[in-house]
Amino acid sequence: MFRKSHQHDLDVNRRELLQVGYSGMIEVGLSSLLAHQSRAALETDRGHPRAKSVILIFLTGAPSHLDMFDLKPDAAAEVRGTFEPIASQTPGMLISEHLPKLAACSSKYAVIRSMTHGLPSHEHATHMVLTGIDKMPLGATHMASRSDWPCYASTLDYLRPRRDGIPNGVMLPTYLNNGYGFSGQDAGFLGARHDPWHVKQDPNDPKFRIENLSLPVGMTVDSLGQRRRLLDQFNAQSAGLEQARSVSEFNSYQDQAMSILTTSAVGRAFAIDQEPAAVRDRYGRHLFGQSLLLARRLVQAGVPIVQANMGTMNNWDTHNSNFTQLKDRLLPPLDLGVSALLDDLSSSGLLDETLVVMVGEFGRTPKLGGNVGTPSYVPDGRDHWAGVFFALFAGAGVRGGQVIGSSDNIAAYPASNPYYPSDLGATIFTALGVDPQAIIKDRVNRPMLTTEGASIAPLFTGAAS
Repeated sequence: MFRKSHQHDLDVNRRELLQVGYSGMIEVGLSSLLAHQSRAALETDRGHPRAKSVILIFLTGAPSHLDMFDLKPDAAAEVRGTFEPIASQTPGMLISEHLPKLAACSSKYAVIRSMTHGLPSHEHATHMVLTGIDKMPLGATHMASRSDWPCYASTLDYLRPRRDGIPNGVMLPTYLNNGYGFSGQDAGFLGARHDPWHVKQDPNDPKFRIENLSLPVGMTVDSLGQRRRLLDQFNAQSAGLEQARSVSEFNSYQDQAMSILTTSAVGRAFAIDQEPAAVRDRYGRHLFGQSLLLARRLVQAGVPIVQANMGTMNNWDTHNSNFTQLKDRLLPPLDLGVSALLDDLSSSGLLDETLVVMVGEFGRTPKLGGNVGTPSYVPDGRDHWAGVFFALFAGAGVRGGQVIGSSDNIAAYPASNPYYPSDLGATIFTALGVDPQAIIKDRVNRPMLTTEGASIAPLFTGAAS
């Protein structure tokens, strides 16, 4: 098993301590050194193209890497399963026979086959992958709380707030929960004012309508603005209430809803029924396809981070009927929707400025049936497996047509160059021009690094490893 060796950990030597002084180190020197390291990290990654937006395609429930992008045709039957590999557009890159459209456009994306971490639990792994951390923060559990690490959009909102009415993040088409919310979907310890916008409706539904983005009958944007001014006057007379955090955060929600409501570009983006029928058909008239189409419309409207969950909670959790579920229910709509998204972004020129990331929270067990002797053992299923899994990247300078990293001969652990959730996070932030080592502070003002990972350089250099 590989151990993480962070390249950006604070390295303070004796000479630096003497130069700064112990008290200065605590009060000033530490922040100065961290700032110096952050600048150095940005210098290292300055050659990376900057993305205007990120579309994060999250395969909730953890897809089987062995049956999608890391097939092992020479392994034993209980490892390789029943799917046959097919050639892709990229020489030497074999992928599942049930992903023919993605095979035909592989020159547009790179696949990492050596993602890894150590927590094969949906709740914990989702938290890690959606925030860019490798271990749980203090006070966090398997349920969403304000002790959690903030999601990418929330960190971006904290570091790069905007006042133009466009949210820094939108998540769709569902809120992942198991009777309780999954961590990693909001601002966590940064506070509710930095939460992303959540869309909890299926864009493929003919009745799809975002209520908060629709004006009441007879209400115009001008009259809405007048109401906003009256509300501001009322709030100004109630300044004493501002000391309460809950009131402050409620007002922040008011401001966010009002801004989004009156920003025509974002409002129009949700009017997916205005999209030509042929385009909607190309993405697929299903939740997967229409969610990805809506994601494209949102980045066109200027939203920097859009997360599209491919299904409801744990949709890819194939403990039983792994091959039947993948073949009939999961892979066809994914293949259609993601290939259409990549083609659409490419033909419009948006792929040059949009980083597309597709990943699940972990992979599936190398041997069919999962972990023998456990309650989740089912002969035709695959169990949870965090030892190795895949991630797909495209756009914003990513050099497509390459495989980065490798797994061992049964796809159980990385055989070369392991990459962690923190590296995924650092790659996303770096692509957006955000220092991945920037300091964020929790609600009691404790400073922390945004992520301890390093941007995955081979994605951009083409030096596959």
